[in-house]
Amino acid sequence: MLKITPIPALQDNYIWAIHGQSDTVVIVDPGEAEPVFAFLQTTGLRLTAILCTHRHHDHVGGIAELRGVYNVPVYGRSHPNNPHITHALQEGDRLLLEDIPVEFEIWELPGHLVDHIAFVAPGAVFSGDILFGAGCGKNFEGSTEQLYQSLQRLAGLPDETLVYSAHEYTEYTLRFAVHSEPDNAAIQQRVKATQAMRAAGRPTVPFTIALEKATNPFLRVGRPGLIEILKAHGLADDSPASVFAALLRWHDHFRLPRKAF
Repeated sequence: MLKITPIPALQDNYIWAIHGQSDTVVIVDPGEAEPVFAFLQTTGLRLTAILCTHRHHDHVGGIAELRGVYNVPVYGRSHPNNPHITHALQEGDRLLLEDIPVEFEIWELPGHLVDHIAFVAPGAVFSGDILFGAGCGKNFEGSTEQLYQSLQRLAGLPDETLVYSAHEYTEYTLRFAVHSEPDNAAIQQRVKATQAMRAAGRPTVPFTIALEKATNPFLRVGRPGLIEILKAHGLADDSPASVFAALLRWHDHFRLPRKAF
């Protein structure tokens, strides 16, 4: 049976450890090495591979140090500014990790960075910085249309799919969701559930695709109430991609204290 364990790192990152019945483990997006070393020492698991969703430092910062001790392959999208990739992947590739065992389908998901990919397995997806709980990644490279299409692709996964994103952002992103859809009871319920989880020291990740479709404004751009609110912020074109772009602009200028709804 597949086990997936979060390893907290940096300020709010999650490094994901994927392991099964054997003594081996695969690590996803190690932004720093020390938490991984500690996890391996505590569990006695043996590192056999590293998966990389994209080249941002908080996802690759620990790779060189880890490979200095464990000479393991690093799977990800090739990019001139990511020297860590030893095994390049692209859209449609399938990655079989026999030791776990698990097989991933590789999806190229541009819109955050051009080299962003997701690792998709039955019932689980490692989404990096594309999809967060109740939010999405910033559009640093590529177009907002690409980011919209990447999110729509993830939204097309089965409702029960668990999303393993790379940051503990849910409590913060819900503050924007509440303002974008103030009458959405599912968002209000998620706010309470999220506050309870964080108060108990529990992560809010993973979450299901179904929950995102009910509460994440970036997956709900066709909702009339959301469109009407955006029109008050200057929206003229209510096509889904235009609504998404307007929502993203509003979000980028939206400010609330991180510790209060």
